[in-house]
Amino acid sequence: MPVLRGRHSCVLLQMTISSTPEIAPSATLRMSGRPVVNPEEPHVGEEKTVAQNRRARHEYSIEDSFEAGIALTGTEIKSVRAGKVSLAESYARIENGEAWLISATIQPWDTGNRYNHEPKRPRKLLVHRDQIAALLFKTKSKGLTLVPLKMYITGRGRAKLEIGLARGKQLHDRRRDIAERDSRREVERAMADADRGRDRR
Repeated sequence: MPVLRGRHSCVLLQMTISSTPEIAPSATLRMSGRPVVNPEEPHVGEEKTVAQNRRARHEYSIEDSFEAGIALTGTEIKSVRAGKVSLAESYARIENGEAWLISATIQPWDTGNRYNHEPKRPRKLLVHRDQIAALLFKTKSKGLTLVPLKMYITGRGRAKLEIGLARGKQLHDRRRDIAERDSRREVERAMADADRGRDRR
């Protein structure tokens, strides 16, 4: 550290050499206690369910389920994210080696104009070929049906469909399910009444 001395004063000079370390593109910095994330990184949020097929579990026994992507247009994905979807009359089928979602309703986007979509058009499902072959085998050999269960938006903003491998319930199965559901409701109601009675004491 060189020191320069004058007659009436002392000047201290300090020379430092510093370099800024190179930061990886995906790095997260922390400044003033707050994380600063590289804006090029995709935002990850929470999964959001936009539609459920409530009739499916009432009319079918779900033996297995799987996830599939959906090929959507620009106005369709906007409507899906807004929850303007109905799976009530929908089903899935395999045709010419491809999987399709049939009769699902995606309402037109409010400001779509002439570029809007047809609400009930068939939509291609994004499924691997080996999975399509396995599904085709199960539906043919075991008499199972492909039933859409719910549509949701992933944390990265992509639309996905949960599809069940289902077997149609017989009438007595439906009656048993209704009886079990009513029994559960009665138990829950009785427990709630008991809790309210204890609270009054």
